[in-house]
Amino acid sequence: MALRGLCSRREADEYISRGLVYVDGKKIDVLGTKVLPHQTITLKEEAQKQQASLKTIILHKPVGWVSGQPEDGYPPAIELVTEANRSRLFPGEPFRPEFLRGIAPAGRLDIDSTGLLVFTQDGRIAKLLTGEGTKVPKQYLVRVTGRLDPRGLQLLCHGLSLDGEKLRPAQVRWQNEDQLHFTLWEGKKRQIRRMCVAVGLQVVGLKRTFIGQIALGRLEPGTWRYLQSNESF
Repeated sequence: MALRGLCSRREADEYISRGLVYVDGKKIDVLGTKVLPHQTITLKEEAQKQQASLKTIILHKPVGWVSGQPEDGYPPAIELVTEANRSRLFPGEPFRPEFLRGIAPAGRLDIDSTGLLVFTQDGRIAKLLTGEGTKVPKQYLVRVTGRLDPRGLQLLCHGLSLDGEKLRPAQVRWQNEDQLHFTLWEGKKRQIRRMCVAVGLQVVGLKRTFIGQIALGRLEPGTWRYLQSNESF
């Protein structure tokens, strides 16, 4: 079920235990039941409604906040998700504390960076954005100092390694005279900063502007909105 993108593994175990999963129309309530590739898995309406109620939040993380656990006195960005910080530029129901139950960041953005950060209760979205081999691109505007020759730009696009592993091909171009536009399909720790150091550049500002089709848009730093029902990554 997780491999097919129907839910997370934890959610799959819960739905199976509650008898909410059907394979080719037959109820399955035994964990570990094998399903063949040609068979159809469906969820009972109760499980579908539960999935529809899960919240995904789009936050404009400011500099100085961490994506997950607090460190060295820096607060976690989830503390910004309050009714007072909800953007009034986007529709959505009032915030309720239960919307934070089981919510987690789907990806990270380091302390010194700003921009789009996703929190979700939905295991499907978490897997889509952070699962191994994800195909969802992330876009960044990166202000740099230093000199970059054509060979350096080529290496940023393809040819660098970090932590002993070759990086996936990226798209990197000049946005203006001191700002690069990055599109990545992976997210190693402080990846862009380390890539820039490898070609002789110093990052002085980094903002994530897109994750898949979802844009940071008009969100002000420190404000958030709900992912709308008509939106997808």
